[in-house]
Parts: sequence; C-alpha cells; structure tokens
Amino acid sequence: MSILIKPIITEKMSLAEEANNCYGFVVAKGANKIQVKTAIEKAYNVTVESVRTMNTPVKRKARNTRAGMVIGKIGSYKKAIVKLAEGDNIDFYNI
Repeated sequence: MSILIKPIITEKMSLAEEANNCYGFVVAKGANKIQVKTAIEKAYNVTVESVRTMNTPVKRKARNTRAGMVIGKIGSYKKAIVKLAEGDNIDFYNI
C-alpha cells in the first residue's frame, strides 16, 4: 500500500510553505501519523517535526441543467499537513 498519494499544491498551501515550512499531502485513508512521517522522510530525505491529519468528508453537489437535475459528488480523502525541520524544504517542481 502506498502511503503518499499526491501533494496538495494550492495557494493556501503555498502560503503555509513560505510562512511555517508546512506541506500538504493526500495520503491513504488507513495511514497513521507515524507511517506518514516515515514515508515523507524516506521519499524526500527531510526531517519531519510534526504531522497533522484530517479526514475530509464526501461533498455532494447538485445543479440544474437543460437535461434536468445533475447530481455529483467529490469523494472523501485523508490529508496530512507536515511541518519540516528548520532548513529543510521540498521542491515539488524540480524533482
């Protein structure tokens, strides 16, 4: 099972990277904080200070179209916010 699924690259996470040296990742639903910490340290060769995890619920949306009511959903996922040690950083663009 792969622990890290993908990094979260948004404007809010970019501001957190600059201000607090925090990075966001979408992780496997069954992963705990210790597994996330070891996976990031192994994958990016950095030192992790802390890990915060959260489960995001399913988001259901409905909209009216010419064809009638269209109902869709965005699946649930687990994300982790990782704070790195001073001086460490992850460059997602030049890996």
